[in-house]
Amino acid sequence: MTVYIDPPAWPGHGRMWSHLVSDVSYDELHLFAAELGVPQRAFERDHYDLPAHRYADAVAAGAVEVSSREVVRLLRASGLRRRKGYQARRM
Repeated sequence: MTVYIDPPAWPGHGRMWSHLVSDVSYDELHLFAAELGVPQRAFERDHYDLPAHRYADAVAAGAVEVSSREVVRLLRASGLRRRKGYQARRM
């Protein structure tokens, strides 16, 4: 299992945030996030938003540190990228 995280460089709600992604599957990503104690509400389209104070926890749990550009490249290459405006299909 490999999950990736970019540096906390994204401002929002008075904090800085990182993106936690998988290049294999959303299931892998959800499992990693659950084991880390990240709430499901932090999932947005194709990644989890993780506050800066949890960055070291994610790395200690096995997340690989990459640049923000690399996060996008990994998502695109894996076919897991979901752009803004993405709507999950309802069955």
